[in-house]
Amino acid sequence: MSGPEERKRWMAVLARASRAEIEALSGPELPAHEIMKAPETGTVMVEGRAGGAGRRFNLGEATMTRCIVRLSDGAMGFSYALGRDGRKARLAAILDARLQRESDGALRQGVARLAEAQVAARDLASRKAAATKVDFFTLVRGA
Repeated sequence: MSGPEERKRWMAVLARASRAEIEALSGPELPAHEIMKAPETGTVMVEGRAGGAGRRFNLGEATMTRCIVRLSDGAMGFSYALGRDGRKARLAAILDARLQRESDGALRQGVARLAEAQVAARDLASRKAAATKVDFFTLVRGA
């Protein structure tokens, strides 16, 4: 079994993953499952912070799809994903349910590799952005 912090981490990884990455993790055959809440699309309010640490403000709305499934053994899986991809949301919910009961660890290792790839991609994007940073300064004349 897994703890709430571990589940929070893998759900975040699945939410950021592409549909192709989730399909690769799922494998060719899906386990028997019942759709409790079919993939449905709506909007969520995205909040921002000035400078990353300032006061919160409403940045705007984003499209999100959610899904809830129950596997034949009773494990329930939930997913939330940006965009309108219902299949991605369904597969992510199935993976969430499987990860809650997975005993061999192969699926957990796949999620860990995906998390590492996401961290590497985020670091690369940060380095590229930092390389274009311009520091402005003001010269005072005749002081």
